[in-house]
Amino acid sequence: MQPLGFGDPIRLGPYRIAGVLGEGGMGKVYAGQDSSGRLAAVKVLRPELAHNRDLAQRFLREARTAQAVTSTGVARVVGSQTEGGRPWIATEYLSGPTLEQAITDHGPLDDVGVRALAGALASTLQEIHAVGLIHRDLKPANIVLTSSGPRIIDFGIARPEHGLTLTTTGQAPATPGYGAPEQILGQRVSPSADVFSLGAVLVYAASGRRAYEGAHVAAVQYEVVHGSPALHAVPQALRALIAPCLAKEPAHRPHPSAVVKAFTPPRGADRFWRKGTLGRQIKEHEARTDQLTTASGTTVPGVRPSRRLFLTSLAAGGAVLAVGGGATAWWLNRGPDLPEAADAAPAELLTSGEYERGVPPTPLWGPLKAAAPSASMLLPVRDVVMIAGLSGGITAHRVTDGRQKWTLPRVSPSAGVLRLTDEQFVAADATGNVLAFDASTSEQRWSVPASAQKLLATAPDASLVYFLTNDDEVAAVDTEGRKVRWTAGAPAGISVDPAAVAGAGPGRLVVCTADGQYFALDSATGDVAWQLGGHAGTALTPAIEERIVYVGGKSLLALDLETGDEVWSASSQSLNPDQDGWGSPVTTDDFIAAIDDGRLYRVDKASGTDDGHISWLDGTLPSRTPPVVQGHTLWIIEGGTSSGVSAFGNTPGSESDGDLLWTYEPESDGPWHAAGADNRVFLLNKGSLVALPVF
Repeated sequence: MQPLGFGDPIRLGPYRIAGVLGEGGMGKVYAGQDSSGRLAAVKVLRPELAHNRDLAQRFLREARTAQAVTSTGVARVVGSQTEGGRPWIATEYLSGPTLEQAITDHGPLDDVGVRALAGALASTLQEIHAVGLIHRDLKPANIVLTSSGPRIIDFGIARPEHGLTLTTTGQAPATPGYGAPEQILGQRVSPSADVFSLGAVLVYAASGRRAYEGAHVAAVQYEVVHGSPALHAVPQALRALIAPCLAKEPAHRPHPSAVVKAFTPPRGADRFWRKGTLGRQIKEHEARTDQLTTASGTTVPGVRPSRRLFLTSLAAGGAVLAVGGGATAWWLNRGPDLPEAADAAPAELLTSGEYERGVPPTPLWGPLKAAAPSASMLLPVRDVVMIAGLSGGITAHRVTDGRQKWTLPRVSPSAGVLRLTDEQFVAADATGNVLAFDASTSEQRWSVPASAQKLLATAPDASLVYFLTNDDEVAAVDTEGRKVRWTAGAPAGISVDPAAVAGAGPGRLVVCTADGQYFALDSATGDVAWQLGGHAGTALTPAIEERIVYVGGKSLLALDLETGDEVWSASSQSLNPDQDGWGSPVTTDDFIAAIDDGRLYRVDKASGTDDGHISWLDGTLPSRTPPVVQGHTLWIIEGGTSSGVSAFGNTPGSESDGDLLWTYEPESDGPWHAAGADNRVFLLNKGSLVALPVF
């Protein structure tokens, strides 16, 4: 790790930056540590690239997509955000050398090592593909060897399965010699492309030589497309197993499950990573991780920091890649329990289908009678979606299949729950204490004595949790200091009650009261920064992005977050904007989506101009309900005489942009509640919970 230099940040989101792990043409990777002592690798896009809006948005969009992967065989994405105009992605911190480093230092793996590596990587690829993703850049530098086995890192160019290969000018879709030929040609890429990359990785692991070599990139490309892989240095017993993975035709490559079966290692192979020369090298990396944790000086007493070191490569983007030999007997003689094609889609895939116009998609799971009929709480975090339990407290259901995972009976649902980080959420108990929990396990992380009546918002860097007290004042909990930082009253003449809603941005908390009064408090002191009175007729949730806050009401306003000064205004088309004006807005890539007078509009972020309403449902859309953005769709809750949830196309320039795709309205009336995450939208209606796929 290198020390920080001029221009390097000292903090990114919840992470205190300790040093530089590496850098490349796209950006830098820093070692960071959060308030609980956990280490992470934080990858930041270079400043000159951050100004490219398309690249910056894709950087964060793909990070959010990759968060759907919860396999233990990957370095999971644990956070992503734009800060100071520069997007960053945080991933797990792993302890161990990359496969490339290990082979360079100690030579090829033996038969047991290659079989253990192949089985572990193929199993992880199955889990990656099961959530609709393709890694697209599997290579020795993107595999970290830890004491618990190999882990796949860097989802920098991972994309949903249905996506074409996309690159910026001058970039190649993957690393030369490891990518599949269809990636080179810009064709549709299936999961079998990762199987090809796996084959090239195994050639390197078994022989210490690349499967395809050449004097320059073009020569490697030629060998990949027209030549055969160099397998002469691979032991004969392994050669017949690896060759099918390098088939030129995607359909001739084995499914990852077939790879797992074919490479079955001997009993006890899982200990391979903890013994011998390689085991000692991994232990050395773990020792350096411990030193890094100690040196950073931020470990929270009583919390054991993660012993994981993320070693990654930020390449500028390599060239085009690879194909290989034909299938051999072990693949052709696969058992009847294996898929008929290498790219056969697992049942869990979410993103490879298409909507049928006018027909709601089949639910992934549910409806489940899981909550009280009046329940409205709905929050997906990590691998669970949380609701108010039937018998009190909150209950978490797995996002993949809807099965109940845990319950917290002592948590008060009426106070609400909020996402704190991509791994943690905050809640309150019956006495008003503010509590933080691990979303996946429900393990309590910390508790702060308070008098919380309702949780309002969390700061973007997870440093503060804002709440309404039992005395109807606003307060903030310092998540690092584990104490209430300040308590403040509303501006004179404004009253706050549990119907109030809020949003938080850098340095500000913006509150909207039950009668539509907006005001902003300074995050550091609780002092009133600005206020906007009489603008709305009800509580409307503000949308905050970087230094701008968007608010609904008599007009849709973009305000400077720090000062409250108007940036632009969009008038309401309603004859009575006091009652039927702009509702709660939500931000998309380039637009603000909001409902005005029962119609859904999309408004340009920069100018406030709209491209016309994109829906007309006879004024049935309730103005106060913010749309849900997920994938290439906008989901809205209907009101009036209708009841249900509708999805609209949200891909500017496409044929279906702005069109009503379908409406989901089973035999139940409102109210409906919706939340989206990881290519899923969760709906709650009178205690019934259902998950729908997003394409």
